[in-house]
Amino acid sequence: MYIDINSSIQEVSGFLTDLGFLAPEEKIKDIEKPGEGNMNVVLRIETNKRSFIVKQSRPFVQKYQEISAPLDRIDVEHQFYSSIVHSTITRHTPKVLGYFKEQATLILEDLGRCDDMSFIYKKRVILDSQLDTLVSVLCTIHSATITGVYPKNKDLRLLNHQHIFILPFLSNNGFSLDQVQEGLEQLSTSYKNDEALKKEIAKVGAYYLENGNTLLHGDYYPGSWITKKNHVYIIDPEFSFKGFAEFDLGVLIAHVVMATMDTTMVTQVKERYTLSIKEKLLSQIIGIEIMRRLIGLAQLPLNHSLKEKSVLMKFAYSMILE
Repeated sequence: MYIDINSSIQEVSGFLTDLGFLAPEEKIKDIEKPGEGNMNVVLRIETNKRSFIVKQSRPFVQKYQEISAPLDRIDVEHQFYSSIVHSTITRHTPKVLGYFKEQATLILEDLGRCDDMSFIYKKRVILDSQLDTLVSVLCTIHSATITGVYPKNKDLRLLNHQHIFILPFLSNNGFSLDQVQEGLEQLSTSYKNDEALKKEIAKVGAYYLENGNTLLHGDYYPGSWITKKNHVYIIDPEFSFKGFAEFDLGVLIAHVVMATMDTTMVTQVKERYTLSIKEKLLSQIIGIEIMRRLIGLAQLPLNHSLKEKSVLMKFAYSMILE
C-alpha cells in the first residue's frame, strides 16, 4: 500500500498498524510534510505518544513523476544508516525506528523543526562551524569499514549519471534554459558544443559507474544537510554506493563555491579534509557539478545574475580541462 500527504489519518493508521509499528493505544493526531522531498514521499506523523518520519519510495521520482526510479533506493538508505550506526557521526543522522522492505518504507527519528541548508544559496554564506562539521562527517563516512556486501545501487547511479554527465551537455535535451533565466541558453551553447570538454566529462562519468571501495553518501549537497539551532544533520543517503571519495567531496565544494561565489572555498574545504585524494579527479567533479547544476534539469534556488553564472561556468570549465 502507498501512502502520501493526501492519505487520510485512518488510512495511514491502518498501514502503520498492519506493519506492527503503532502501539495498541497509539492514535495519529496529525500528518504533514516535513519539507520538499525530491525522490520519495516523506511524512511527519504525530501521535498521542510521539512523532516520527515515514519515508516511502515509488517506482518514480516523487518530484518528477515522469522519471522512473528504482524502488530499492529505500533499502540503500537503510543500509547506509546501518553501516554508520557505530560511528561517531550518529549524532548527525536520524535514528532508524523501523524498516519494512516489502512496503518500501523506512521510519526515522523526527529531528524536529529543522532548516534545509539550501538557505546558503540565498544568504551566500556558510559558517566555518558548519563547514567543519560537514567535512568531518564526510571523512568519517569515507573511512567507514563495510562488512558484507553493500548495494551497488546501479539503477539509481545510472539515473544520476544521465542527469550529471550526459543530459546537461546535449544541445537538444528538451530543457529550455531561458525559462529558468533569459540568456542562459545562449550561455550554455559554447559548452554544449565543446567536444574536448564533453570527452573529459564522459571519462569521469564512466568512472562514476565503476564500483569502488569507499562508502559514499552519494548526494552530498545542501538539500541533504539540515540544521537545528547550531547542529547540522545529514539526511537522504539513497544515492549511496561504494565509489571514489572525490565524488562526495567535489559535490560539497561545488555547492559551497556556487553559493558563496568564492573560489577560495576549494582550498578551504580541501584543507579540512584529512584523507588522501586525487587532485585532478576532484577538480573535474567540482567543475562538472557546477556546470550541470547551472545548465541541467536539477536547478538550484540561486538568485545569481547571468554574469555571475558566466563566471562560474568559466571557472568550472577550467577545473575540468586545465
